[in-house]
Amino acid sequence: MDYLHQFLYGIYPYIALAIFLLGSLIRFDREQYTWKSDSSQVLHRGSLRAGNILFHVGIIGLLFGHAAGLLTPVWVWDTLGVSHGLKQLVAMVAGGVMGTMCLAGVLLLLVRRFTNERLRAVTTFKDKVVMLWILLTLLLGLSSIAVSASHMDGHMMVLLMNWAQHIVTFRGDAAQFIIEAPLVFKLHLFMGMSLFVIFPFTRLVHVWSGFGALSYLGRVYQLVRSR
Repeated sequence: MDYLHQFLYGIYPYIALAIFLLGSLIRFDREQYTWKSDSSQVLHRGSLRAGNILFHVGIIGLLFGHAAGLLTPVWVWDTLGVSHGLKQLVAMVAGGVMGTMCLAGVLLLLVRRFTNERLRAVTTFKDKVVMLWILLTLLLGLSSIAVSASHMDGHMMVLLMNWAQHIVTFRGDAAQFIIEAPLVFKLHLFMGMSLFVIFPFTRLVHVWSGFGALSYLGRVYQLVRSR
């Protein structure tokens, strides 16, 4: 195992996580006026609603799907009697559906933003980086489905699970599990981890506020009376 592989898949995940958490905290503390999604609805509505719905539903599904699929211990699936091949099939189908929805949403939002003169004028370099980075990450993820279809024994899925679980439990041997993984998987992992690196410096920080909005579900309702 060479040093570059060990760095990218054994050390870089912790660097990305540290930047993600500390960067978000520092930005919230120092630049709260920039903590927003920078909505462009007032400039041009276009396909904003359709693109937003498809993108957010798809990416939330991918986020929780990846977390559940990669971080649930292998022995749990074995105890439930779910074979590795079946789990891989479910991951491919669910990831394909959510990934396609997210891709359609990203493409709609990209076309809307780059074909309208007013939107182009307010689109920053960071906005372009985020959208194109997400697009490339999605394309790599969807491409990995085709690669997975060529070996349905679930072996690669188990290796990816072991990698993720060894990362979150701070074991130093995580990188060895994916040393022979196909290039598309490695690129997808790198692009996904790098999203956490650019997260604190872009409009993506509004995701934190989305989690905070869940408190509204348990808040006492407001009684509004007419005069």
